[in-house]
Amino acid sequence: MKASRVVANAAITLAITFVVSVIVTYLWSLARHGVGAVGWETSFRLAIILGIALPWLRARERAA
Repeated sequence: MKASRVVANAAITLAITFVVSVIVTYLWSLARHGVGAVGWETSFRLAIILGIALPWLRARERAA
């Protein structure tokens, strides 16, 4: 798999993960604490980790 394809998949995965984790942390905070706050640190951290790991693993799977 080309490096540009892996980078594109990483960007897409990062964006989707970030949006979903923002929504989930907001709803969790709203339901648990009664205050609608977003866990920005958690959202960025999770998006970066999954945005790098998942496309890299998919590329390795397809190459094997």
